[in-house]
Amino acid sequence: MIFIIKVTTNKEERAAELISQRAQKKELRVFSIVRPHGLRGYIILEAEDRDSAEEAVFNQPYVKGILGKNVDYEEVKNMVEPEVEDLNIQVGDIVEMIAELFKKEKGKVMRIDKQKGEVVVSLLGAAVPIPVTVKMDNIRVIRREDNEEEEKEDQ
Repeated sequence: MIFIIKVTTNKEERAAELISQRAQKKELRVFSIVRPHGLRGYIILEAEDRDSAEEAVFNQPYVKGILGKNVDYEEVKNMVEPEVEDLNIQVGDIVEMIAELFKKEKGKVMRIDKQKGEVVVSLLGAAVPIPVTVKMDNIRVIRREDNEEEEKEDQ
């Protein structure tokens, strides 16, 4: 059975650790605990029954409670198994970071790992080329290298 656990926002990781520790210590029938990327204030817990789930989260710091009913896997599948979209990003593209630490920085795509959904980018503004790994959904393509070549040929 799958349960949605309401937790304190930005404390999802710590709450999951504490629940995991209690489940292991008391040998509860808890099979997995997931903190889906982008879902704030909630974690997903898979347990044999509601009693095991309740015992794992009862009186834990940062845990506010279990949402009313258990959920079907289909309802949380897109959060647990995110599909990597086939984003139109190619090696050599000039991209702009739209999130995280390097917001508004520009860089050149050096390597793409579609399975992890990550791109290695070399920052353009840096004096020394610095490779930075970012999630594909945190960048947007500004220019294409092949478009630049075509523009040069037209002139």
